[in-house]
Amino acid sequence: MREIYFDNSATTKMSERAKEKMIKAIEQNYGNPSSLHSIGLGAERLISEARGIILSSLGILRPQRGELVFTAGGTEANNLAIIGTALAKSRKGGEKILITEGEHSSVEECARHLEAKGFVVTRVPTKNGALDMDFIRANAKGTILCSFMHVNNETGALYNIKEAFEIVRDASPDCVMHADCVQSYLKVKFTKKSIGADLISISAHKVNGPKGVGALYISPELLKAKKIIPIVFGGGQEFGLRSGTENVYGICGFGEAVKEHTGDLVAEINHMSELKEYIISTLPAEIRANLPINSAPHILNITLPKIKSETALHALSAKGIYVSSGSACSSNSAHKASRALLAFGISEDEADSSIRISLCPQSTKDEADELIQALAEITKQLVRK
Repeated sequence: MREIYFDNSATTKMSERAKEKMIKAIEQNYGNPSSLHSIGLGAERLISEARGIILSSLGILRPQRGELVFTAGGTEANNLAIIGTALAKSRKGGEKILITEGEHSSVEECARHLEAKGFVVTRVPTKNGALDMDFIRANAKGTILCSFMHVNNETGALYNIKEAFEIVRDASPDCVMHADCVQSYLKVKFTKKSIGADLISISAHKVNGPKGVGALYISPELLKAKKIIPIVFGGGQEFGLRSGTENVYGICGFGEAVKEHTGDLVAEINHMSELKEYIISTLPAEIRANLPINSAPHILNITLPKIKSETALHALSAKGIYVSSGSACSSNSAHKASRALLAFGISEDEADSSIRISLCPQSTKDEADELIQALAEITKQLVRK
């Protein structure tokens, strides 16, 4: 039985090129990048090379010092962006922050942490996978930080964050704009300029790089004005914003994975988009596709008829097909209805019967056909009467 992997929004398989780059670095560049001797400088050069590749992928061709800070993943990048900015701008207490109702847990939990410290967090409705611009307009004034995900990791909704940021900036010119682009990076074509963000979070393992490494883009204006402060303290690595010896090997793999994607990005996006449309068009009639107003090419959320998502996952897994019921980062928490799906407009019962299919550029039509066949079989076998 072959394995068919449709859980690429949880993590992706590491590319061979990324793996080879890391092995070479392990064997030849084992020095501490903060050391001043030649072995340390060799490691530091590898980090600089990867930093340049990633910045270029974000449309930054003439980077300034400190524009990209490497972290331990997307979660830490979000924490640095949100907590680091909020604490830097906190003055009298009660400062306003805007996020969406269905944010990833690494943003939502940061928001709850800041609420406990006296910040006022307002959550923007995202019915049918669209930001409520009127709600944003009504709540934008006096906001110090706006943190919106670019693509929802559970529904695949592609949010118009550029328009949202512009609305907030008009009302609060000094507000800092953060985009969680972990699910959109190298899946949707964008640049720092095209989305209008001051801060951008990305992660390696979502783009065929290694786990345990991510990055935060920080605009030069933000750095100059010192509108973000570190939340990890120590030796002052990563321009003083993220202390701790850098994960040289992980960073190497990250850079190589990005380099590999950027060569064929348009073709990859088109392939995933076409495959997603094919799956939607061939779903069994009993299964509903939860389609946002605008969506990313690689994520499809579907609701099964009277079948619990956990039951469906096990049934598909037994056939060698791997999908998910939502964010992998929240799978260890107590079972409750997905915030993202409820915000989308799905009922609790429907959310409990929904699964996520997430594609990658290597996904094939044959694999999609096997998935459709398996869904048809389990629908007949497992529907709760």
